[in-house]
Amino acid sequence: MFHDIENVLVLAPHTDDGELGLGGTINKLILAGNKVTYVAFSTAEESVPEGFPKDILKTEVRNATLQLGIKPDDLIIFNYQVRKLNYVRQEILEELINIRKNKKYDLVFIPSLHDIHQDHSTIAQEGLRAFKNTTILGYELIWNNLSFDTQCFVRLSQENIDVKIRALKEYHSQGKRNYLSEEFVYSLARARGVQVGCEFAEAFEVVRLFLLSNEDSNDCRGASSICEGCGGQPGFGGS
Repeated sequence: MFHDIENVLVLAPHTDDGELGLGGTINKLILAGNKVTYVAFSTAEESVPEGFPKDILKTEVRNATLQLGIKPDDLIIFNYQVRKLNYVRQEILEELINIRKNKKYDLVFIPSLHDIHQDHSTIAQEGLRAFKNTTILGYELIWNNLSFDTQCFVRLSQENIDVKIRALKEYHSQGKRNYLSEEFVYSLARARGVQVGCEFAEAFEVVRLFLLSNEDSNDCRGASSICEGCGGQPGFGGS
């Protein structure tokens, strides 16, 4: 599935967004030998509940991404103010360009372009600007998506989903939010699996897709086998 992919970048507006949107896929990528870099732009210190240290989400995202298999050196944490990323979008773009200059990424995950949260939409838009010459997939956070085009599916194992749930359980400060519950995570993964004929899956929007043959330049990497139907056939979804 991921034989054309080496370096993967996950852009998460807030700690936990990446785990929620594609935790199972991250785990599958890492188990397949891919290197995943995770960037969180806000640790939401202003929104941390009473009784927790203000920087608790830095600890929780480190523990959560470690559960998924991401190495500590591949986690980048910024501390922009929550719900105000749109005020520093040029600064964020410049950080993204620096990240792009430091490593060649074959695949970038961003929030859906249909996400209505102001921080999510900022990271999606600036991520697209910075990585417009790279394959980009948008992940779903359905409580913020007015619409979502399920164009691409990654089939997942029970273990991938279990790892995703273990990662989300590291966010003790987030309490009993319904989208962090095991029931919700399993239900959505099963629903996406039903769409393409398997037990579990995660769905993505195709924002940019580069399909390359063997004779194409080594300066670009293909993504012809990223999206797959759960029946084992590559391509967008399945029936």
